Parts: sequence; structure tokens; C-alpha cells
Amino acid sequence: MTNFLVIGGTGKTGRRVADRLRARGEQVRIAARSTGFDWDEPGTWEPALKDVTTAYVTYAPDAGFPDAAPKIGALARQAGEQGVRRLVLLTGRGEEGARRSEEAIQDAGPEWTVVRASFFAQNFNEDFLAESVVAGEFAFPAGEVSEPFIDADDIADVATKALTEDGHAGLVHEITGPRLLTFAEAAAEISAALGRRVRYVPVSAAEFAAGLVAAGVEPEFAGPLSELLAEVLDGRNESVTDGVRRVLGRPPRDFADFARTAHWG
Repeated sequence: MTNFLVIGGTGKTGRRVADRLRARGEQVRIAARSTGFDWDEPGTWEPALKDVTTAYVTYAPDAGFPDAAPKIGALARQAGEQGVRRLVLLTGRGEEGARRSEEAIQDAGPEWTVVRASFFAQNFNEDFLAESVVAGEFAFPAGEVSEPFIDADDIADVATKALTEDGHAGLVHEITGPRLLTFAEAAAEISAALGRRVRYVPVSAAEFAAGLVAAGVEPEFAGPLSELLAEVLDGRNESVTDGVRRVLGRPPRDFADFARTAHWG
């Protein structure tokens, strides 16, 4: 029997969770487009969920996107019908759409845990900001707002605990990094790590979306992403939590440590 399913198992947190489960000797199935899984094709869900008891659920591109909640809810209900007993869902902090996704999985039947994370540190080197950061200048619609950037390894450690240990059912683990930084301060930390200047350029959400489209990103992705960023980067997340310490018994990793050890292109 394949005990664990990792939906989004090739993504930033999914591949880290899969690695941790395998290191424990667990059998892991990866669900991603590369393995035939598609959120837009419910017919691909059944084979992914077959004989699975526990699943880590990430929604691409984000659990806060407008279409996420109904799909996550439908998959969670199907998971319960196929005998899945435990679901761990990754969501974003401060996102109203993500709250709807959380509610959808809570009503589905299987035991659930939510890992609600702040802005990923790895967005700077493994995602949509990576190319411009390496080029030395990134535009982003964050103004002077600060974020408690969290390392994806901390997210994966928390998620793995929730997947493999009892005591997390019905809980929302809201997790952040240990300190607040503005995006300009994050750029300074990255600059120090690289030994060359990386500049942050604040732009509006509309300008950011236009820049993505000009770079070849589909408008169907660029628009909702920019709207989501405008929603959460309004100061609502300018606080830290003790979520990582409560779950793992240690402090979260600092952004400076991430910047110093990250792979930068």
C-alpha cells in the first residue's frame, strides 16, 4: 500500500515533504502534472488517491486563487470516499480565498490539519522572483510592508509532523519566520549573501501584472496573482507567530541564514 500521497510533490514544499517521508522509510506517491494529476481533471484524482491513507495537499498556483476552494473540497470528499484518513492542507496567511479552501477541507470528512504559512523565502530563488533577483533588480507590489518570511524547509518539517504524528487533527498551524523584514531589507540580506547589490523596486499590483504578461506569463495567472498580492501585502501579516516552535520545539530559520545558503541561479 502507498501510505502517503503528496499533491504538488514537485513543488517548493511538496518535494521537501516527499524527501522527509522517504527518509523515514515511507512509501510516497507524487501527484503532479508530470505524473498525470491535474486539478482541472477530476478523472485523474482517483488513481492518485488509490490505496492512500494520508495526503499532503497543495494547490497550484495557490490555495487563495478563486477556483481553489471548490476543487480542494471536491478532492477532499473523494479522498474520504476512497479511504483516506488524514489530510494536511497548505494555505497562505491572510488570504480570504485560502480561508475558503480551509473550510472546504474541514467539511469533507477525513481528519484534517491546516498549515497556514507566511510568504516563502524561496519565492526569491525558486519561483517567480528568481530570475529578476539573480539579474540584480526585482519589481514587486509590496511597498514598505514587512513580512515574516518563512523557509520552505520549516514548512516541510511542520507538514511532515502533521502527516506522521497524532495530535494535529483539527488544528491550524499558522507559521512564520522569526522576524519582520521589508522587501527592501530582504533585498539587502540577499545582496550581503551574494556579495553584489540586489535592488527592490516597489510597483503597483497592476504594474506587476503587466510586467508578468510582458515576460510571457499567461494573463489568467498574472491577474489573479497580482490581485492576491495586493490583498495580502496590505500590512495584515505584519506580525510573527510561534507556530514553528510550538510544532517543532525549535525556532524558525532566519532569512539571513536562508540567503546565505540558498542556491542563486
